[in-house]
Amino acid sequence: MRLLQKIGLTLSLGAALTTGAALAQQQQFVNILTGGQSGVYYPLGVALSQIYAKAIPNTRATAQVTKASAENLNLLQAGRAELALALGDSVSNAYKGNAEAGFNAPLTKLRGLSATYNNYIQIVANADSGIKTLADLKGKRISVGAAKSGTELNARAIFKAAGLSYSDLSKVEYLPFGESVELMKNRQLDATLQSAGLGVASIRDLATSVKIIVVAVPADVVTKVGDAAYQPAIIPANTYAGQTTDIATAAIPNFLVTHSGVSDELAYQMAKTMYDNIDTLYAAHNAAKSIKRENALVGMAIPVHPGAARYYKEVGVMK
Repeated sequence: MRLLQKIGLTLSLGAALTTGAALAQQQQFVNILTGGQSGVYYPLGVALSQIYAKAIPNTRATAQVTKASAENLNLLQAGRAELALALGDSVSNAYKGNAEAGFNAPLTKLRGLSATYNNYIQIVANADSGIKTLADLKGKRISVGAAKSGTELNARAIFKAAGLSYSDLSKVEYLPFGESVELMKNRQLDATLQSAGLGVASIRDLATSVKIIVVAVPADVVTKVGDAAYQPAIIPANTYAGQTTDIATAAIPNFLVTHSGVSDELAYQMAKTMYDNIDTLYAAHNAAKSIKRENALVGMAIPVHPGAARYYKEVGVMK
């Protein structure tokens, strides 16, 4: 009888251990840090979470709304997520530890997963504000994105290169894209600077509600920024309602970033399943259509995660 009890106990323990192991496998999480819901990061993060939840076994994936680049990178360093979207200049500043950009110490745990699409500096003014050029922003009311966000750091860089400072403006608001647009609709702001993919939902919404002017950032101003991440670019005509001509601006690449605490296998799966299901990203937002596997490592200013490197070697992107 005692023998049978021992056998039963052993079987029960074995079943419990098996169940525990199965439960442990189910506890793999991929938290993706994005940005505000009216930007491009959020729909891409949601699409990625759907890809990972479906394609990576025993994985629960979520997309988290954040203040974007700077907050995302600090949270990654602290191990609070597995993946994040961030602007190229923010990634470089974070890894180096640029205090002026909001990084008091080097974030040495950051690792690259993939380049994605370019952000475009999009300065949009109410047509009745009298703003037509960067110089016309003096004495006006403008939103520059959440404080210390990638957008706000871009605003500082562009304004400085154009010979402007926040003190030249009558009012500076530090608001997400959607809130900035609502204030512009209500005539409580004259302009907004948004660093995002082309066709960003917030500006599309604004352009269908009020008449807008898209303010050019000339190539010579882009050059004066003095950062290789900033490149002269064009916002094509008719990107937004009422914008009938091409507009010069600056483009800055975005990256998917992970950290050294993420396992090689998970990083491998995150890179592989993203590119295996790239049409899902393309469907999430028009800006994503410029994400190409052959460009995955272009402009990467931080070490590539070994797991992602394994994938890129398999497909011939990395030697």
